[in-house]
Amino acid sequence: MDYEQLKAKIGSGLLSFPVTDFGADGEFDRVGYARRLQWLSSYESAGLFAAGGTGEFFSIGNDEYDAVIRTAVDNSAPEVPVLAGVGYGTRIAVDLAKRAERAGAAGILVLPHYLMVAEEAGVIAHMQAICKAVGIGVIYYARDNTKLSPAGLEKLTESCPNFMGYKDGIGDLQLMQRIHYRLGDRVVHIGGLPTAEVFAQPYLEMGVTTYSSAVFNFVPELALRFYKAVRARDAKTVDGLMKSFYLPLIELRDRRKGYAVSMIKAGAALVGHGAGPVRTPLTELDASERETLRGLIEAHTVRTMVA
Repeated sequence: MDYEQLKAKIGSGLLSFPVTDFGADGEFDRVGYARRLQWLSSYESAGLFAAGGTGEFFSIGNDEYDAVIRTAVDNSAPEVPVLAGVGYGTRIAVDLAKRAERAGAAGILVLPHYLMVAEEAGVIAHMQAICKAVGIGVIYYARDNTKLSPAGLEKLTESCPNFMGYKDGIGDLQLMQRIHYRLGDRVVHIGGLPTAEVFAQPYLEMGVTTYSSAVFNFVPELALRFYKAVRARDAKTVDGLMKSFYLPLIELRDRRKGYAVSMIKAGAALVGHGAGPVRTPLTELDASERETLRGLIEAHTVRTMVA
């Protein structure tokens, strides 16, 4: 699909980042990951991001990357586009973007560059190099050490026809409003904060029609129910799920650094779709935390839990 079609598709429904499967030996589990993409793409997702933040992009080896993206593309439903995460410095990001395109990815998500805080002109040049290296759509993910102004983003839309998306991981509502008014429908606007559901209502009011849901990895039905309630402005359902599920989940996530990923993998294991361990430097939930997560899932699903 072309940029406009991909942009429309991404903005039409819920997005998610599948976790990446690793075996007991720590190696990439291609078979398990294939099953995961087949399962998740059977739901009403508008797009899946392979090797994203929740997919542990930062711990996937250079020798594994192509296999991860290719496996995701080959095992997703035809109507569900797969977008590939790229990151680090410009040369590495460009190389990964080209490899993702060859592997069949429909688009690229540019994760924050490595370590350094850079001037806006440098970040724009970084994004331009990635956009010009591929013929597929590119989405910029603003968070941590990378942040572009509305004017900087507009410069990207003017210089790179395939720059098609802005994903917000900052949570500055004023900035998001300014970006939305400045860029309009030239890009698809995506909510991308950890537990993006918390921001889904105010973002929808400023025209952000989609966001990426981490919990889609283990409770896809609930994730879709919440998304549809937000879109329908069903305050009763939204408030109920926020109080009973999402806010307690955030409390669990915030107990330890890195639990935004570890907790999602634990949830997938609890519902029978285990993806193996997280890789260091991330750490696993302890037994009591797993039981807390189990209780939240059991209270909101009819799924048989795994011991």
